Formats: sequence, structure tokens, C-alpha cells
Amino acid sequence: MSRKLLVTLTFGGLLAGSAWAQNSNTSGAGPGVYDPGHPRVNEINQREQNQQNRIANGIKSGQLTPGETVRLEEKENRLVRNEKRDMAKDGGHLTKKDQAQLNREANRVSKDIYRDKHNAAVR
Repeated sequence: MSRKLLVTLTFGGLLAGSAWAQNSNTSGAGPGVYDPGHPRVNEINQREQNQQNRIANGIKSGQLTPGETVRLEEKENRLVRNEKRDMAKDGGHLTKKDQAQLNREANRVSKDIYRDKHNAAVR
């Protein structure tokens, strides 16, 4: 598969995943749903959106290879799944403990995004 086709398919999946996350809804606020009554959920959702934007920018600028993009998207998807799981067990809310764990996971993904976008000298 050519690099251009793989990047196009990956970017299309990124956009579809982002749209799905914005339209999904659990009881209370959910991934991609703005709810001023749930600041912990909103913080995590904002971080997820920022990281999706950073990945998209890396694809557009050519800083991310298709393989790097796939790995980063898998990590982002895991973060969203963990958020949904935590919310489901707590009636649509995140506990402080859940928020702390999700923030640690988001920090790791953020570092991975930075590393992958800035490793041009290694390629």
C-alpha cells in the first residue's frame, strides 16, 4: 500500500473517530460532550481533543509516519475506552481517582505524540 493511501486512510479514520467521540453520549457528560456540570469529564475531553488535533497536525505536516499515527490513535482510543468504562461504573461521572489515572495516561500519550513528531533525525 502506498504511503499516500495509508496516510489518507489513517487520517479518514482519525476524523471518523473524532466525530464518533463527539456524538457519543453516556448518562451525564460523555466523551466529546460538553457539560459544565462535570469539570473532571470536561478536562479529560478537552485533553483528548487537543491530542487529536496534535496528531492531525502531525499527519498534515508530515511529521508523523503512518505507523506512528496508527500507534498513537490506538493509545488515544484506549484512553477514550477507559474514560467510558470509568464513567459507566460511576453513573456517568468521573471520580477524582479516575481523573488522576486518566490524566496520567493522557500525559504518557502526550509525550508519545511529542516524541513521534520530533524524531525526524532518527528516521
